[in-house]
Amino acid sequence: MLARAVAYKSLVLRVRYAFNTLTNLVTIYVFFALLFFGGRAVAPQAITDSLTGIIVGFFLLLMATVAYSDLSWELIREAQWGTLEQLYMSPLGFRRVVFLKTAVNVLVAFVFGALLLGAMLLTTGTRLALDPLTVVPLGLLTLGPAVGVGYVLGGLALLFKRVENVFQIVQFSFVGLVAAPVDAYPLLKTLPLALGADLLRTAMGESVRLWALPTVDLALLVVKAVLYVAAGHVVFGWLARRARAGGKLGKY
Repeated sequence: MLARAVAYKSLVLRVRYAFNTLTNLVTIYVFFALLFFGGRAVAPQAITDSLTGIIVGFFLLLMATVAYSDLSWELIREAQWGTLEQLYMSPLGFRRVVFLKTAVNVLVAFVFGALLLGAMLLTTGTRLALDPLTVVPLGLLTLGPAVGVGYVLGGLALLFKRVENVFQIVQFSFVGLVAAPVDAYPLLKTLPLALGADLLRTAMGESVRLWALPTVDLALLVVKAVLYVAAGHVVFGWLARRARAGGKLGKY
């Protein structure tokens, strides 16, 4: 019942504010179109050689943005509406509500990512391997660290209310991590998105199935997803307790 209520509320808000819902998707697509058409006019061979990486990068960046930012925005809106304290006092547990909100946001991230991916493939006339048994697990594991970061930002939103500038820092950081050369610098594999983006490029660009990817890299991807989500959840709980102790849950 709780999961259904959280999902229904998210759907209603996104439909009611449809313009705002589509803004992020359209903005990222416009940036992609400018890069693609502008790059093809200036350096067509360079764009052709790196097109798969660019498409996968934008696909992953949109999903990561939704995964890490939506929870914070929802908590900020709950504080503005004066309903945040009611969520905190839910008999089902505040953390469970937040967890389900995060799960719904990840589902929305995949829907938005699929829409953007379809638009990019139609625009460029490119074909990629889209095996769900490979892309979905890799996508979920890659988004794990972004979810962990989202938990931390959600806790900061409870405590400080305005964290929009931090969003910008995180987004610029994610752009660099999606394009990180993990083959040249293996330590980058421990950072959010970097390893997952590399594996997705390999899987989607070279038609490599999940079980054919390097076992060590897949194991590291799983460990990263678990550790980042767990660490983010712990930090979120600590920040939420600080916000409650400081009487900030009911104020904006």
